[in-house]
Formats: sequence, structure tokens, C-alpha cells
Amino acid sequence: MRTWPFSAFIRYMEQRSVYLVIIATLALGVGYLGYQVSEQGATIEGQSEEIDSGNMEREVLELDLQRIRFSYDTLQIENSLMMAEMAAQRSEIEGLISKVRDRNYSVSKLKKEAGTLRKIMKGYVVTIDSLNQANIALQLERDDMANQVVQVEERNADLRRRQDNMEDIIEAGQILQAMDLTPMAIRVATTGSQRETTRAKRAEMIKTCFTLLENRIAEKGQRTLFLEVIHPDGRLLPPGDRSPVAMPGGVPASAARVLDYNGDRVEACIFFNASEPFEAGVYTVHLVDDGERIATTDLILR
Repeated sequence: MRTWPFSAFIRYMEQRSVYLVIIATLALGVGYLGYQVSEQGATIEGQSEEIDSGNMEREVLELDLQRIRFSYDTLQIENSLMMAEMAAQRSEIEGLISKVRDRNYSVSKLKKEAGTLRKIMKGYVVTIDSLNQANIALQLERDDMANQVVQVEERNADLRRRQDNMEDIIEAGQILQAMDLTPMAIRVATTGSQRETTRAKRAEMIKTCFTLLENRIAEKGQRTLFLEVIHPDGRLLPPGDRSPVAMPGGVPASAARVLDYNGDRVEACIFFNASEPFEAGVYTVHLVDDGERIATTDLILR
């Protein structure tokens, strides 16, 4: 076994203590550096997580604002004042989206502004829905009124048609109705008596008798009835014993008679004196009232 001198041993121990101190110091330094690195890593990781969380909040907020803007775009309104207000709200939303993308603005404050815009948008939805419901009710009322107007116009048109028909019926009813229209050729005997004949050469006049039927709606009072005697050759024979006879409107007639008519049944005769000798053939006789032929028959002379 090797022996050390005491002085050498002392120097050895001193050197070893120095080494131990240096090693301990280095160990402490390395430990402190490790701790600092660990702390900085945790800080950086926390900051990274905080940054990621902030970015996510901004993205969610921007998406929410875009939904609000889309809701404004889908609202349909014809009120000019509300359209102007909604346009202003859209501009605010666009400005808020720009702020969300700018990290200089607080997310919490931007969320509050977005919440306010959302409430305003919901208020517009309620108001527009109420206006739409009111417009629908007003349109239904307007349509109902238009239908009522159409119905009234149709009823009025129907009443006018009925009135026109009634007037036509009344006007037609004003015309007298005749039956048993009987013309006969007459010769006058030397005694003045009238005798019927069928021979043209002996006939001096045509006597036409008829019956007017009862008519309570016809005009009462004096009524002028006209006779048209048509020659076999188609000519209207004029009166031969007095001035020309004319119906209303200047239409010529062969003979006429004024009757007092009160709506009751009346029997009467009209005499026609020809201005020329009668000829053999078929004569047509028309009885006319108020411009309408109310009876027609033929007379045959040989």
C-alpha cells in the first residue's frame, strides 16, 4: 500500500474540494437553465393556446356576423324607411367583420356589438312579419271587395237586362192584338143597302171587320188603326174617296179609322173605296196598329 506524505495529502484534498465546488456549481447552473427553459416553454405553450383560442373566437364571431348579414339579405320589405335602416345595419355588420379580422379590437366588446345587431335584426323580422300579415289581410280584404263589386255589377247588368226585357214586353204589350180579320167586297144597291159580292166588276169597296182583344197594359184612349190593301200585282192601293192616308213616319196606307179603346174587347170595321176598278185576283189585306201589322188575310175576287 502506497503511503502519501501529509502535505501532499492536504494538497490533494484541496484540489478535490475545488473540483467538487466546480461540479456542484455547474450542476446548479445546468438545473437552473433547465428550469428556465421549462418555464419559458410552458409560457410559450400557454401563449400559443391563448392565441389559438382567440383565433377560434374571432372565427366563430365572424361566422356569426356573416349569418346575421345573410339574414338581412333574405328579408323582403317594400317600406323605404325600413330599407334605409336595414342598409345602415348591413354597413355596421360589414364594419364589425373588419374589426373582427383586426386583432387590435377586443373580442368581448365585438361580441356585445354583434349581440346588439342580432337583437335589432330579430326586431326587423318580427316587424316585417307583422307587416306581411297585415298586407295579406289587406289584400284579402281588397280581393273580397273586388269580388263584391263584380257581383254588384253583375246584378246591375242582370237588372238592366230584365228591365230592357220588361220594357220590350211592355212595348210589345202596347200593340193591340186582333182576330177574325174578315175582308169582303161590297156593292151598294139603289136602296143604299150593302151587299157582299165575290165578283170584281160588281165590287165598289172592301169592308174589313175585325175584333180587338182585351189588353189592360195598352195605352187607353183614341187609337188609329190603318188598313193596307195590296193589289194582286203587289201595289198598295191608295184611297179613292178622300185625301191620302199616311201612318206615323209618312208611310202610306189605304184606309184608317179612329177608335176609342179602353182595354176591353172591341169589334169594328174599316171601309176602303178604291180609286180604280177592282180586278179579278187575290187581294191581301193588313190591319196595322202603331206601325205593326197585327192581322193579315186574303180576299179573292173573280
